[in-house]
Amino acid sequence: MKLQLQKPIVFFDLEATGLNIAKDRIVEIGIIKIYPSGEKESYVKKINPTIPIPVEISEIHGIYDIDILNAPTFKDLGEEIAAFIGNSDLAGYNSNRFDIPMLLEEFYRAGVDFEIEGRKTVDVQNIFYKMEQRTLAAAYKFYCKKEIENAHSAEADIVATLEVLEAQLDHYDDLENSIDFLSEFSTMGGKTLDFAQRIAINEDGDYTINFGKHKGKLVTDVFKQEPGYYGWLMSADFSFETKKHFTKIWKTLKK
Repeated sequence: MKLQLQKPIVFFDLEATGLNIAKDRIVEIGIIKIYPSGEKESYVKKINPTIPIPVEISEIHGIYDIDILNAPTFKDLGEEIAAFIGNSDLAGYNSNRFDIPMLLEEFYRAGVDFEIEGRKTVDVQNIFYKMEQRTLAAAYKFYCKKEIENAHSAEADIVATLEVLEAQLDHYDDLENSIDFLSEFSTMGGKTLDFAQRIAINEDGDYTINFGKHKGKLVTDVFKQEPGYYGWLMSADFSFETKKHFTKIWKTLKK
């Protein structure tokens, strides 16, 4: 079943130097942009992360330091990538927890103005986990009856992810073919303000700390009672996106 779209959506996959959103860097990006008409465009680039790729990570995705030695950096490509994505909604496999926050981090670092607000996000892995509890390779085999060729390359993985979502729509009658529905359905756990899930949104719509000694407490209450906590957050190993949201809340108390 083909996706029913009101606006473009991009399916994308990242290969990186590791899994730490704040410290690791992208080494390859693969994007498929789908328009409401059904037309598709693709964009695939290897990227010089400017830091070494650990050998154990290279052995997984097959990209070694020598392969990206002369590749452009993300700073070189940031504006181009943002322009290709445009105002599209975002989708991927484990994208809410990894690919989207990693991409946002690179945009922030490169000084590229890329707003996440107003975009729907669809995480195909979360739909799969809610329905079947498997990996991407197993999902591809289960839904599409095929094996992924060149698994762990950005282009192969994202093509498989798109095919899996289209097959999921055919397979489950209770999956609505709308990005609004899929975005909501593919969100795991409670609502959060940031993709790293450090700031939760409670039933009253208030922002709460979602980690550590203050977990469950209102962010504003913590900032009022312990003003130094904001300074600690800004110096700690959190993503730029998470810090951005904490800063917005902090500023509301200073008005």
